[in-house]
Amino acid sequence: MKKETNPQIKSSLLLLLASIVWGAAFVAQSLASGSVGTLTFNGIRFIIGGLCLLPLLKGHNIRPSKIPFNKLLGGIICGLALFLASTFQQAGIALGASAGKSGFLTACYIVLVPILGLFIGKKCNIWVWPAVVIAISGLYLLCISKSEAGFSISTADLAILMCALLFSIQILCVDHYAPIMSPVALSCVQFFVSGFVSMVAAIIFEMLPNPSAWLMSLSAPTSWIAILYTGIFSSAVGYTLQAVGQRNLNPALASLIMSLESVFSSLFGWLILRQTMTGRQLVGCILIFSAVILAQLPQKNPDSQETTSPSISN
Repeated sequence: MKKETNPQIKSSLLLLLASIVWGAAFVAQSLASGSVGTLTFNGIRFIIGGLCLLPLLKGHNIRPSKIPFNKLLGGIICGLALFLASTFQQAGIALGASAGKSGFLTACYIVLVPILGLFIGKKCNIWVWPAVVIAISGLYLLCISKSEAGFSISTADLAILMCALLFSIQILCVDHYAPIMSPVALSCVQFFVSGFVSMVAAIIFEMLPNPSAWLMSLSAPTSWIAILYTGIFSSAVGYTLQAVGQRNLNPALASLIMSLESVFSSLFGWLILRQTMTGRQLVGCILIFSAVILAQLPQKNPDSQETTSPSISN
């Protein structure tokens, strides 16, 4: 009789697949950044992601019209935070940040989340502090360049770092509202909120100034391939893989596997976009990834209230 596969192995493989999907999303975002505006791209993809999650609400016997206002408010707050974080991320990519660099800089949120959690009364894992030192060293090697005028950092890198900070805030919002709201409903609401706000801003700042150019930007097939990939696979499929994969897995191990999206973003950026890094930048990536792993080591005291650092789908 064939022995059944260990549930933990299945869960690990599902989360690994999720990290691959999210890593490839950075490539899709890079492809779209050359033609579609930041706000338009995020608006359409998040609305598509929300639409894809609607069938899951039905499967959980949740009716959108029956969600209480206090719970709906939580989704709105998370959606606004997601809007700000994703806007800075896509803007940084549009300004020239490579897929790999964007992936590793965004992953810094894993180190930032427990630190920000201190301000709302959550205890911080002791391993976070050496992780901060290692992450700062990695950021220096990855982002800071030396010239005749001195040390400098690009606007694109600053935008991605701001994105990591905003994603940290978004995760703390999700951490607060998740216990009182279905994860499926919370994700669905925040996708729609982020998509709606992005589209309103896109109409004002990207469409109205030049409607013909705006329509032309959406006529390229590559633009829609990127939009559909990030909307369907990165959002809906990635979320589903994460939700199913985390059922039978230790949270620390789950977060570690999902943080591999930064590694896959660099790999796909090299394979598909032919984007490369210098030796100095690669060392910076290794240090940042080491900090991410260190920040996720389990706390010795199991009773301590610690901020969770779930991975985020782009």
